[in-house]
Amino acid sequence: MKTIASALALAAICSATGAVAAEVEPGEEGVSPALAAGIAPPRMAPPRGDESEGPFARLVIENATLVDGTGAPPRGPVSIVIEGDRIVDIRGGGTAGIHGGEEGWGGDTRVIDAGGHYVLPGFVDAHAHLGTPSHAAAGSLTDPEYVFKLWLAHGITTVRDVGAMMGLGWTLEHKARSARGEITAPRMVVHSMFPEAMDSPAEARAWVRSVRKRGADGVKFLGAAPELIEAAMVEAQDLGMKTAYHHAQLSVTRINVLDSARMGLDSMEHWYGLPEAMFDDRRIQDYPLDYNYSNEQHRFGEAGRLWRQAAAPGSERWRATIEELVELDFTIDPTFTIYEASRDVMRARTAEWHADYSMPYIMRAFEPNPKVHGSFFFDWSTADEVAWKRNYRLWMQFVNDYKNAGGRVTVGSDAGFIYKLYGFAYVRELELLQEAGFHPLEVLTSATLNGAELLGMDGDIGSVEIGKKADLVIVRENPVANFKVLYGTGHLRLDPETGELGRTEGIRYVVRDGIVFDKDKLLADVRELVAKEKAAETKP
Repeated sequence: MKTIASALALAAICSATGAVAAEVEPGEEGVSPALAAGIAPPRMAPPRGDESEGPFARLVIENATLVDGTGAPPRGPVSIVIEGDRIVDIRGGGTAGIHGGEEGWGGDTRVIDAGGHYVLPGFVDAHAHLGTPSHAAAGSLTDPEYVFKLWLAHGITTVRDVGAMMGLGWTLEHKARSARGEITAPRMVVHSMFPEAMDSPAEARAWVRSVRKRGADGVKFLGAAPELIEAAMVEAQDLGMKTAYHHAQLSVTRINVLDSARMGLDSMEHWYGLPEAMFDDRRIQDYPLDYNYSNEQHRFGEAGRLWRQAAAPGSERWRATIEELVELDFTIDPTFTIYEASRDVMRARTAEWHADYSMPYIMRAFEPNPKVHGSFFFDWSTADEVAWKRNYRLWMQFVNDYKNAGGRVTVGSDAGFIYKLYGFAYVRELELLQEAGFHPLEVLTSATLNGAELLGMDGDIGSVEIGKKADLVIVRENPVANFKVLYGTGHLRLDPETGELGRTEGIRYVVRDGIVFDKDKLLADVRELVAKEKAAETKP
């Protein structure tokens, strides 16, 4: 493993910067350096197993308390009737327009008694990666079965893979197999990563046409010359593709969030480019004079000191920025969770789920290493964490103000980096949105209907309504009262009668396109995958 680490440093760098070789097929730029270095290609996810059932001619979920994703309060008991992959009826709940009365369901019906349970729409992870080449530097390309099962076990039924970093062809093959119900996986929407090294706007447009022809749903930008970004964005819009942008600090002085939003960008990722759009007394971030962007502790350390350089909360510039972005129907996908280690690295490093659910090669990729993207805690200080805590307060206030002004905010996890694990990081994002000021029902709307609107899929998913896809999360407890019950490891709670500590059981089933996935079996499979990987590494 150590013999490949230096070679794979190139893979991590190319993954993060979008560097491209002329001979690489469009959409394969991220994974190509790893494969060229001799790393085994990523495996394919296996067929569905006994962790799932269906779809059924008819599936009924009885006696549930429903949180429908629209922002409406919980109601129940209701019975949700599903035929194939669609919701055909919702009975009870005391709401006009919902069919009343009960009747026998017939012999050809699968019935789930959800008495005492809550039902939510399936979650949308608006910023996901089905693995990353940077894991290869620690021993292996990411196992898709492992990622898929962690996603589903945490209620995620739709993901937007922003970058297809493991290869566009490989990612699209998984998308197709998921759509056919052949594998245990969420529904997938796939954005290809735009390379920064282009010779001309014509080449940029040709690249977009190429990835669209291959099947990409959208394009993700990191940065490039403004004329290249604009040409690619126009081409994407002409082809009906969606766009996402991580405004990298190497190019944000030329394109900030307001610039790209005016070009027609659909969503900004993270928060880079927002403070820069609100600079009043400067044009460039106040970098230390010895700053080096390629030193990721410099990069992330100074990023945590950026929001304080922007216009103050509630100022005219702050309000004008919000008003314009709302008017442009712009989406903010903040991914609070992925930077959380910057404000408390010990919490992230020692999260209780790492022991049973983190692949050993992923844990190694998380540890400080100048050659692996996102592994930057070389000498992280109290001052760095305090700066990031202050950064979060300003960032969260902007996102909450944006939501209150009518702006669309979605839930994305960006897991696979910086001690953040698939599925678990998504639930943590829900908690962080609540910390930012969102009511739990607003958080759940961001996680469901807002995500569906961003993807242009709100006619099919995002809320529990008659006629929509049967994407549901069935939870044994009330997640509106406590998002922690959604974690795969459960929530630690003291039994007042016995005086003993116990774990809540949380999610019971996740339904996608009418297919019922058993959360407990999904997590058992993941634990087994991790145990096998650890055992293989200990063999002489």
